[in-house]
Amino acid sequence: MTNNLNAALQYAHDNHETTLRELKELVVIPSVSTVPEHAADMYTAAEWLENKLTSIGLQAQVFKTKKHPIVFAEYKFSPDAPTVLIYGHYDVQPSDPLDLWETDPFTPEIRGEYLYGRGTSDMKGQVIASIKAIEALLEHNSLKVNVKFMIEGEEESGSPSLKPFLESHKDLLAADIALNPDTGMMAPDIPTITLGLRGVAHFELIIHGPKRDLHSGMFGGVVHNPAQVMCDVLSGMHNPDGSVALPGFYDKVRTLTKEEKEELARLPITDDTYLQQTGIPKLWGEPGFTPVERIGARPTLEINGMYSGYLGEGSKTIIPSYAVGKVSLRLVPNQDPAEVKQQIMDYLESKIPDTVTWEIKPPRGARASIVDRDLPATIALRDALKTVWEKDPVYKLEGGSVPVVGAMEEILGMKSVLTGFGLPGDNIHSPNERLHLPTWKNGIDTLIHFFVNMTY
Repeated sequence: MTNNLNAALQYAHDNHETTLRELKELVVIPSVSTVPEHAADMYTAAEWLENKLTSIGLQAQVFKTKKHPIVFAEYKFSPDAPTVLIYGHYDVQPSDPLDLWETDPFTPEIRGEYLYGRGTSDMKGQVIASIKAIEALLEHNSLKVNVKFMIEGEEESGSPSLKPFLESHKDLLAADIALNPDTGMMAPDIPTITLGLRGVAHFELIIHGPKRDLHSGMFGGVVHNPAQVMCDVLSGMHNPDGSVALPGFYDKVRTLTKEEKEELARLPITDDTYLQQTGIPKLWGEPGFTPVERIGARPTLEINGMYSGYLGEGSKTIIPSYAVGKVSLRLVPNQDPAEVKQQIMDYLESKIPDTVTWEIKPPRGARASIVDRDLPATIALRDALKTVWEKDPVYKLEGGSVPVVGAMEEILGMKSVLTGFGLPGDNIHSPNERLHLPTWKNGIDTLIHFFVNMTY
């Protein structure tokens, strides 16, 4: 096995330029899932992946959904061997604002150690890394596990087709573990395993006042202003100390263990890290927890947007007819999105006065997830990272959400191991997205080692 492993690694190194060319081919395709004009591009990207997976020896097919297709592929080694389901997504964020890009977002360009282009890091680069690791192992008869790929095209638009696909293809997707390379590294020299992801819930609140905008001089003091009501309601969702004020919100929040707190304290993140990244003068948030703990292990509520009335240049003295607020909550293990939805409704019913009417677009949500660090697949990943980087990895709790992890656990009964080789400075979802090529190359080696380790 050692000779075959070394041969697979050498194959990956010798074919790095081909790997890079293929990543560029995929990045060129503007597979923006949120923009209807790119519907044809979504199929082009899915077919590209189908052809690539077929070319390396997998049985691949494209499944149509109500929106964008899902690519599935499978390699069967032995019914007695472990099965790994590799998750990925080929859709990308819109490239706006275009004027802030230094080069065309869908014309990938190497500058220094980075490949620039939309989707290079999130997550076409990670998908290609996974495919090329499997290719290298198959080329030298070193893949001794069963492998399945499920690559969707709607992650950046909420994955509306994913749950129905999981529910209707349970047998097809059955596996011992899922590998999800959609998280990332702390730094190029810090191998990282993500042990937890926060869940998410989000909703849109609309408050209605008069049937039309009113003159503020004629009706001010008589008509309750919907914008004022919205401000009062949204500001009341936090206590003065920064904690969330929804009734019962913290009742089921999981407490960090001593070991977890010590592991989080190892992360190379300080107050200054956040200050430098954000440009703010001072940090804010729930007392009694470090910033790293607040980001990864505590639930939060954020106002994502609000609008009402006249937003143009100059003034227009009106009482607006309505106000809109958009809110998201990040949830931690043991919090149930359905229960949080009820907490939101209880709060709104108690706070919104009868001088206005209101409606809420049904809150949507996904559960948080946490991974056992002693899971065999987690150990296999730990050892792979340690081999390539020649140091122990750190373990982090991710502040963001990857809803597919919770969905796969809920529907398929499948745990995930979370990795990825993007970096915090990759500008994902922003102009000038980029991929650090040396880290990405090490990532391919890591995945090769991981699949070999999974045979033990």
